[in-house]
Amino acid sequence: MRKLNLTRRGLLVVAAIALAGCGYRPLYGKTDANANVAAELNEIAVAEQEGRAGQLVRNELISTLGAGGSRYVLKLEVTERTQAVSSVAKSVVDRNRYRLNVSYLLIAAASGEEMASGKSFSNVSYDTVQEPVADLQAAENARERAARELAQDLKIRLSAFFATRPS
Repeated sequence: MRKLNLTRRGLLVVAAIALAGCGYRPLYGKTDANANVAAELNEIAVAEQEGRAGQLVRNELISTLGAGGSRYVLKLEVTERTQAVSSVAKSVVDRNRYRLNVSYLLIAAASGEEMASGKSFSNVSYDTVQEPVADLQAAENARERAARELAQDLKIRLSAFFATRPS
């Protein structure tokens, strides 16, 4: 039993040394090498959106990034598309795919300088059952899920940008 404990301790020491040497640092942690990522995310104001899909993405971003500051402005261009994936003859169930695309641009509010840009997308599938109310609700749920996924992806991309940019 004593030998097993020594072996476990030895493995823990080796693992701790290996992790210390790999350069791992928490994304939202505060270090000398990078600014506090959470504080930077809190300084992003998300621009108003025209369509419903854009509004959903904006609302999710505001919820996930924080109150919204005035240091940065995040501009979004959101497009959506629904595509029938499968339809079986003599069946009441059809499969659809809802795709939400976004192009984003992070701008420093004071200077107008482009800080980061990119594109992302989300694909969500849903079924329709030839019941009008149920079909509308399924489509709306798919839109909301896609907006939530897209907002999380944008948060990760922006977090990575703030964590790796030089001070």
